Amino acid sequence: QLAVSGGGTVLAGGSMKLSCAASEYMTGAYAMAWFRQSPGKEREGVAALHQDGVKVYGDSVKGRFTISKDTRKGTLDLQMNNMKPEDTAMYLCAATSIRLLYSILLVTGTYTKWGQGTQVTVSS
Repeated sequence: QLAVSGGGTVLAGGSMKLSCAASEYMTGAYAMAWFRQSPGKEREGVAALHQDGVKVYGDSVKGRFTISKDTRKGTLDLQMNNMKPEDTAMYLCAATSIRLLYSILLVTGTYTKWGQGTQVTVSS
């Protein structure tokens, strides 16, 4: 569970969609999120989906990335548009059964379940 697929290399300005296998987290009991990490940098919250359905985005991806849940497929998806070289990172998905405040949905330490990530590279 929480295995990510869809990574690879894309040109700047292009689009890419990541999917996280998360069938056991599709109930309303879990908040789920996407994080990313580049070498030498701290893990950064990208987008999160609260149990209430509220979506939160990091400032650097607002208006470009969209988080969604596909209950039919059992996946948490991240649609990334107008990608930039600074989006290059390892992308991971995470889940927690804790009902977090919206203000801390993108805080790394609040998630208890993590999957292996996938590398995304944006070339200029």
